[in-house]
Amino acid sequence: MKLYETLAAEIAQSIQDGVLGLGDRLPSVRQASSSREVSPSTVFQAYYLLEARGLIRARERSGYYVAVGAQTLPPEPQQASQPNEDSATVDISERVFEVLESARMRDVVPLGSAFPSPLLFPLARLAKVMAASVQQLDPWSSVDDLTPGNPQLRRQIALRYLADGLHVQPDEIVITNGALEALNLCLMAVTRPGDAVLVESPTFYAALQSLERNGLRAIEVPTHPREGMDLAALARVLERHQPKACWLMSNFQNPLGSLMPDEKKRDLVELLARHDIPLIEDDVYGELYFGNKRPTPAKAFDTKGLVMHCSSFSKCLAPGYRVGWAVPGRYTRAVARHKLTTTLAASAPAQAALAAYLEKGGYDRHLRQLRHTLAVQQTQFMAAIARYFPEGTQATRPKGGYFLWVELPNNVDALRLHRQALAQGISIAPGPIFSAHHGFSNCIRLNYGHTWDARTEAALASLGQLVAQSV
Repeated sequence: MKLYETLAAEIAQSIQDGVLGLGDRLPSVRQASSSREVSPSTVFQAYYLLEARGLIRARERSGYYVAVGAQTLPPEPQQASQPNEDSATVDISERVFEVLESARMRDVVPLGSAFPSPLLFPLARLAKVMAASVQQLDPWSSVDDLTPGNPQLRRQIALRYLADGLHVQPDEIVITNGALEALNLCLMAVTRPGDAVLVESPTFYAALQSLERNGLRAIEVPTHPREGMDLAALARVLERHQPKACWLMSNFQNPLGSLMPDEKKRDLVELLARHDIPLIEDDVYGELYFGNKRPTPAKAFDTKGLVMHCSSFSKCLAPGYRVGWAVPGRYTRAVARHKLTTTLAASAPAQAALAAYLEKGGYDRHLRQLRHTLAVQQTQFMAAIARYFPEGTQATRPKGGYFLWVELPNNVDALRLHRQALAQGISIAPGPIFSAHHGFSNCIRLNYGHTWDARTEAALASLGQLVAQSV
């Protein structure tokens, strides 16, 4: 990040943490420049960025003041989940399909969508790069790009790992059709039907669908809405059960938005390694951070090749290209073989286009703009929830990604709310689809990755009214 972005991120965090409260005056540009040992221009740029996010406001001849304090946002959930820790047969797909079909309709406000707006991505530039790269595509690429994938693209991905301090060789990377295939291939490499797999509670519904499809059982582990999986509970579950794998998101978890601290990631990897259990790490939101650097993946603490790191370009650059990858550690050969015997290879033109785009530069500039847009929209969503939802509503405050997990008053039925909202042209993701035990009946996930406008605000106001009527 640039210096002014780092400064803005630090101030934004102080506002969210309540260190700076509503109406507090920020240091003058001269004071901030002196105390931070940066130029006045850097301070001005940081303040302009915070003003664009709606976090501070300028008062003529008076300075900058906090406009959205912690006290004007909905309170955060404070407790880890308390799921049934028995292994469970998964039967979730029909309910998930019902919710997903509603989110695909263009005339519906897509608060329940799993994807950000396609308008946030440089699709026109990508199309030009693809047109040029396809014209230069070697006919033999249809053979050369078979598993493990395009060598230029794997090299570019390895370079991004290197920039984050991870030494990953290109031949350790397997290119896949999106991150979901990478995750599924990793799951297939380390489990057999009837095995049990550890998951977060709540967890990404696609993880549950994968377990269901592969005849696997789920063990839900208590998970904190801010810091992720409860490691004391995980240790207890490991002693009680004999799981074959653990599937989780350590960075901006879907649906909670939780971010596991680095020391906790290290402890997680060490705990699983002591039991020789592979960790399937879904890290598709890692690039969408609002802080001053990309959060470290759990893979960084892997010394035994047990962490299978998976990601993609779908959530941060090219949603329709369906290009993802896995770094499966000691299971690389097994994952590559499963890839060869299932879908064989990812699209050669899409891989070539992404490799060319990354080589030409501009990706980090796009990511900065994308993160800024998402951060602005998160603030707008949280402020709207505080305005329109009844007392007793709580919402997470993720430091990245594009999901909010909203806990409604206890007597609200999220599935009924989903049907009522859909009748008004609003989609939401109800809590029960994120649990093998169909828990979280009073919770919903909202997507702030779509344009904030009058239609979106009206949808949140209507949703808040429906919630209030249910209380």
